[in-house]
Amino acid sequence: MEHWKIWGQHVAVAAAYAAFYRIAYELSLAHWELTVGFRLCCLLLVPMRLWPALALGEFLPVLENALACIDDFGPAWAVAAAVPQIVVCMAGMKPLRRWGALRDPDGRLCMGYVVTATLCCAALSTLRDTASLWIALMALSTDGSPGPLLWVGFSAYMLGGYLGGLTLVPTLLALQDRWRVTPSVWSVLRSPLVRDTCMGVAPVLVALTWMANTSEAPGAQQLARLAMILPMVAMAWRYGWRGTAMAGTGASIALALTSHIVRDPAVIYCQVALAFVMSAGLLVGGKRQPAAHPLLRER
Repeated sequence: MEHWKIWGQHVAVAAAYAAFYRIAYELSLAHWELTVGFRLCCLLLVPMRLWPALALGEFLPVLENALACIDDFGPAWAVAAAVPQIVVCMAGMKPLRRWGALRDPDGRLCMGYVVTATLCCAALSTLRDTASLWIALMALSTDGSPGPLLWVGFSAYMLGGYLGGLTLVPTLLALQDRWRVTPSVWSVLRSPLVRDTCMGVAPVLVALTWMANTSEAPGAQQLARLAMILPMVAMAWRYGWRGTAMAGTGASIALALTSHIVRDPAVIYCQVALAFVMSAGLLVGGKRQPAAHPLLRER
């Protein structure tokens, strides 16, 4: 009976992961990959004994994509594209989880650990994506050279993976902190952090998104996009790394909604600025965070 219970748990985790991965995949862009953020959340929080189920859950949708495009890019590309990125990321995340800790003994979140894990997962996902892109370009190239598109793809994947990780992981950890102290949806929703994010940050970001999408002047569009960073700075000043996380998630989504062409350079420049400011806010806020709630401390 215990044997079947364990197998049932793995199947349930694989099915849930596959479903949420598909949603994240459909919402992602080449320079804004929510799949990396979702993958990193699972690798940080799910016990390692369930990692095989995560790998199976990602293998199913990527295999489907590989088989759908095998006629366009060839069987070699299909084999490379069918390798789940989470398997590659596990090679870096397993020693990171064994050698480090998400929280210190006092319960404070180790933000340097979170940023390092995000960089690691983004880099490993980028290497896998770039290898698949290289095989595809070699199959399509007439002179046997992948050309400059390989570097363009690499830089877009790296930025997209890193920003995708920053979009989801810190916010999830901030909400997890609140949930562990008071495990109630209502308590989380009425907390000052969530209230100010919904009532203060969200309306500003909606207005800036509208301005960026309706303005015909490129300068005004860029100004509106860059202004999306300001609410994050204000929230970081008031709430530390948690404010950076919540407002940064909103700003990242708002920026993505202003992109209307593939790999829009104007949007990418703003995403680079957002990723830099968000990383700085998380690291500085992580160093200045007060002692954690007793329920978050190790016993």
